[in-house]
Amino acid sequence: MIIQPKTRGFICTTAHPEGCARQVRRQVEYVKSQPKVSGPRNVLVIGASTGYGLASRIVSSFAAGANTIGVYFDKAAEGSRTASAGWYNSAAFERAAEEAGVKSFSVVGDAFSDEIKEKTIELIRREFGKVDLVVYSVASPRRTHPKTGETFASVIKPIGPAYTNKTVNFHNGEVSSVTVEPATEDEIRQTVAVMGGEDWQMWIDALQQAEVLAEGATTVAYDYIGPEITHAVYREGTIGRAKDDLEATALRLREQLSATGGRAYVSVNKALVTQSSSAIPVVPLYISALYKVMKEKGIHEGCIEQMYRLFSERLFVQGETSVDDKGRIRIDDREMRADVQAEVAKIWEELSTENIDELSDIAGYRREFFQLFGFETDGVDYEADVDPNVDIPHLR
Repeated sequence: MIIQPKTRGFICTTAHPEGCARQVRRQVEYVKSQPKVSGPRNVLVIGASTGYGLASRIVSSFAAGANTIGVYFDKAAEGSRTASAGWYNSAAFERAAEEAGVKSFSVVGDAFSDEIKEKTIELIRREFGKVDLVVYSVASPRRTHPKTGETFASVIKPIGPAYTNKTVNFHNGEVSSVTVEPATEDEIRQTVAVMGGEDWQMWIDALQQAEVLAEGATTVAYDYIGPEITHAVYREGTIGRAKDDLEATALRLREQLSATGGRAYVSVNKALVTQSSSAIPVVPLYISALYKVMKEKGIHEGCIEQMYRLFSERLFVQGETSVDDKGRIRIDDREMRADVQAEVAKIWEELSTENIDELSDIAGYRREFFQLFGFETDGVDYEADVDPNVDIPHLR
């Protein structure tokens, strides 16, 4: 079939297997061009098929030579429907890992469930014995609690008064004003249940109890803080409350794992184009301005550059890992540089529909959005007939 992008708001409902494969190969080649990392040997990545999770898996295998297990919730092609981008990404990653002689396995299903935790533990026991790095990178709008059966839904809302600011329709570049009504207490509770640290804690507890977590193991989850512009709908909103819970979980896990020499961190990462970030009001416009400034300064990074720097300069270095006063790794340091933020703030005040192409990198944002799904990728013939049915080599 000939596969073209079909969008619904901030969602692309199709994905291109060759485009996704080329994106993965580009990330693999970048990592292979960098110095090796003396790091983990057997890695579990929970939320492994896109974004920071996929990049973590690539860095683990191609910088550190580690074997990996990826847990993710993606769907194969069916009838006239393509597979999800994460499915194609994972298939491409596993083929590359196989060529490089490192083991890789995929567990597809609901990472929040006891069933998937048990299935993953059995796979670790059978193939690796133990894992020495656990990356938690789950991004989901909903979660069903494995013990109570309650289903929670997250929301992206401010806490306190309603919030009004600029936003953009990144498809057509129209800048407008958006007002987001405040969250209720129950919406806050549900967002924390979905995006907070409870499931991360459950995974580590399950791995420890099953004795498949190595002594001295490291675990890391991903976070974002961002600038004042986005705080009302992010760091000071419902998502921020969930991230506070994630950070509190990291402190508990650090104490829990320290008995066997283990470590637990939250890594605060840079703002990037993801399907999740595209759904947050204000954020796509901020990222478009940020990209322009960082690219002009020559300090722009994507997921793979961020994760390589996290592994090589923070997690796996001689001596103590550098953290801020709250114990967080800050790999967003270049984004939050004073000169970068000053220029972004100046641009923000001037942004409008009429000047967005001149003052921001909205074109780059739009291109990266479609690249998440394998489109607008150099070297791909999008008029060619392709088979949407792609197998994942080591699916369990």
